[in-house]
Amino acid sequence: MKLSRRYSRVNFITSLIILLITGIAYYLLIHFILTEQLDRDLAIEEEEIRAYTKQYKSLPAEANFKDQIVRYHFEPLAFTRMFSDTVYNNLKGHGEEPGRRLITSVVLSGKLVRVEIIKSKVESEDLVRIIFYITLGIIILLLSSLTLINRFILNRLWKPFHVILSQLRVFNISDGREIYQEDTRIDEFVELNTAVTALTRRIRKDYVDLKSFMDTASHEMMTPLAVIHSKLDILLQTGTFTQNQGELLEDIFNGMSRLSRLNQSLLLLAKIENNLIQDKHAISLKKLVMQKSRQFQEILEAEEISVTLNLDEKEVFMSKYLADILLNNLFSNAIRHNIKKGVVIIDLNSQFLSISNTGRTEPLNEDKIFHRFNKDNSSEGMGLGLAISKEICHYYAYRLTYQYQSGQHRFNVFF
Repeated sequence: MKLSRRYSRVNFITSLIILLITGIAYYLLIHFILTEQLDRDLAIEEEEIRAYTKQYKSLPAEANFKDQIVRYHFEPLAFTRMFSDTVYNNLKGHGEEPGRRLITSVVLSGKLVRVEIIKSKVESEDLVRIIFYITLGIIILLLSSLTLINRFILNRLWKPFHVILSQLRVFNISDGREIYQEDTRIDEFVELNTAVTALTRRIRKDYVDLKSFMDTASHEMMTPLAVIHSKLDILLQTGTFTQNQGELLEDIFNGMSRLSRLNQSLLLLAKIENNLIQDKHAISLKKLVMQKSRQFQEILEAEEISVTLNLDEKEVFMSKYLADILLNNLFSNAIRHNIKKGVVIIDLNSQFLSISNTGRTEPLNEDKIFHRFNKDNSSEGMGLGLAISKEICHYYAYRLTYQYQSGQHRFNVFF
C-alpha cells in the first residue's frame, strides 16, 4: 500500500472517530441544555401557580394550550416533586406528543393539591434534530474535504519523490544521463535529491574506474599470457626432452591454457554484468544451432553421440558474439557430461530453445548449478560455462532453467 493512501486512510478513520465522538457529545449537550430550559420554564409556571393560589386562595383554571397543559389532582397523601419525560395527548389535534412534565403540589384551604404541568418537547426535539442534521452534514463535508485534500495535495507534495523513484527505476549506469531534480520547497525532498544525485555520481565514477581497470587488466594480462603461451609452444616443438621434462612442460602448458580461458571468462562475465556489450543484431537461431552442430560433429562422432534436431525458425535480437557463446556453452555442456553412445536432443520453436542430453542417472543440484565455479570433481571445465549462460540470458531478459526428466538433463532458454 502506498504511503499517501495509508496516511489518508489513517487520517480519515481518525477524523471520523473524533468527529463522531464530538458530534454525539454535542448532540447530548444540546439536548441537555434544552431540557434544562424546559425545566426552568416549568419551574417558573410552578411559581406563578403558587403565587396565584396564595393571593386569590384558589387554583388557576386548568389549561390545555398548544404547547402546555396544567392539571390538578386532589391527593390525600404527600408525594415527591420531580421532573420527567412523558407522552401526552395533545387535544389541539396533534395526537400524542413527547413532553416534559413537572409534578409538584400546592396547599389550598389546608388540603394538598397535586399539580401536573406538561410542556411540549416537539419544538425542542425539532431543534435538536435540525442541529443533528447540520452536524452530520458538516462531518460529511469535512471528511470529503479531507479526502480530496489528501488525494490532491499529498500527491502534489510527494511528486518530487515519485520523480526520483521513476528515474532510479530506469537508471542505467552506462548511458551517462544525469538524474534531474524536481523543484520543491520540502527540506526532506531537497536532501533526498542531493543525496541521490551524489550517490549516482559516485556510482558512475566507480563504474568508469572499474571499466578502465577491466580494459587495462584485459590488455596487461592477455599480452604476457599470449607471450608465455607462444614461448611454451615453441619450446615444446624444438629440442628433445626427457619424459619427466616433457610431462612438466605439458602440465605448464595446460595450466597456462586454463589460466588464459579463466581470464577470458571472468572478463566476459564482468562485461556482461556491467552492460559493456552493446551491439545487437537480428540472428537466425536455427542457422546458428545447425552451424554449432556441424562444428561439434567430430567430437560427437568420436563419442558416438547421436544428435536429434527439431528446429523451427526463430529470430532473436542480440549480440552475435554472446549468442555464439551461449550456444557453445550449452553444446559443450551437453557433450562433456554425456555418456558413450549417448543422445543429444535439440528443440527450437518461437517460445524456447531446449537442449537435452543423457548423462548421470541423478538430477543436478538446481540451487547451485548456475553458480560460478560449481562443477563435478571429474569435470575438466572451470565451472563458469553455465554461469556465463545464465548472465547472458538475464542480460536479454531470457530465462534459463534446468530439468531432469526421463533420465535426461534438459536446459531450457525461454525467450
